[in-house]
Amino acid sequence: MSWNRLAVSAATVVALAGASAPALQRGPAAAPVDATVEVVTPGRDGGREVPLVLAHRGASGYAPEHTEAAYEMAITMGADYIEPDLVLSQDGVFFVRHENEISGTTDVADRPEFSDRRTTKTVDGVELTGWFTEDFTAAELRTLRARERLPELRPENTAYDGLQPIPTLAEVVELAQAEGVGVIPEMKHPTYFASIDLPMPQRLVDELASYGLDDEDDPVVVQSFDVTPLQEVDAVSDVRTSLNLSGPTSVPPDYAAQGRRTTYGDLTSSAQLRRLSRFVDVIGPEKGYVIPRAADGSLGEPTDLVARAHRAGLEVAVYTLRRENAFLPADLRGGDPASPVYARATGDSAEEHRAFYEAGVDAVFSDNPDVAVAARHETFADSAPDDPRP
Repeated sequence: MSWNRLAVSAATVVALAGASAPALQRGPAAAPVDATVEVVTPGRDGGREVPLVLAHRGASGYAPEHTEAAYEMAITMGADYIEPDLVLSQDGVFFVRHENEISGTTDVADRPEFSDRRTTKTVDGVELTGWFTEDFTAAELRTLRARERLPELRPENTAYDGLQPIPTLAEVVELAQAEGVGVIPEMKHPTYFASIDLPMPQRLVDELASYGLDDEDDPVVVQSFDVTPLQEVDAVSDVRTSLNLSGPTSVPPDYAAQGRRTTYGDLTSSAQLRRLSRFVDVIGPEKGYVIPRAADGSLGEPTDLVARAHRAGLEVAVYTLRRENAFLPADLRGGDPASPVYARATGDSAEEHRAFYEAGVDAVFSDNPDVAVAARHETFADSAPDDPRP
């Protein structure tokens, strides 16, 4: 099992560099300008197609995450898939937010009519105080407006604050299908939501099926950091699934709730990867699993995780690549370290993208899809025949 891959030839990458990436195919379709050129990489039994660009919550480096502006921008920049993180309203509607606690990404704290909804809860073992989507009806959530989650690092994005509502899953899928790109939804805190009688897996499978997304060949991949909910999705649907891997010493929330001690790091053993492949098609490791930092903070050497995942029949979608110094290896940061704005200054993110492409990943989650697409072109252009453009 694998991604519903783009039939992306290396020549097509050249032709579309700086524009948009080729559209995802749905079912039988004509090939693009050339037959697919396999790009040979170690450990992949003869090669692979060019990696996919997954717009992490949209083009969230340029507009507030999970907004129509961010998603439309990502599509224009050439992203192949757009990512909606999913939480639930009190009445069971999927809304698109990074967390169910929404004080940092909406104007809810400024809305006096909702002041009495502020509360403290424990979500996946973490105590949080704020406003939670499950305490609002869908109609109430629709009145809120989105704002930038990282204003200190992305002050330009605050120009969008207050301008757009929180989208629903239905709206994101409608946009993706209209524009010919895939969707890679992530169930956020599914174990917690199940504990408050709002289970996600079957609800999500049913909603995706209503949009015609119910087969492994459809342009959709369901993600989670929780293992059991992905098993539940796999048991009732043919859509592909992806297990995200947080820090190696962390325990998946569903395992923690069950009293299990298996960590994400444990899940990267070859034996565990083979086990996961029974119900997971993709692993989504934090980028340090694939290329860790050296002792001095610079970009280190690739590990063997990608090769071992491929041997287990899994694909690898690494997260998250961002252009700000705060997220870059020390050797790729730009500007004066003494500057008060050094953390938000941008460095050579393209080089980091290229490093992960060369490490053999099948997809990258990027806050900057334009950088990801351009770096993909630079990485694979040498494998292309002559540029087919006039």
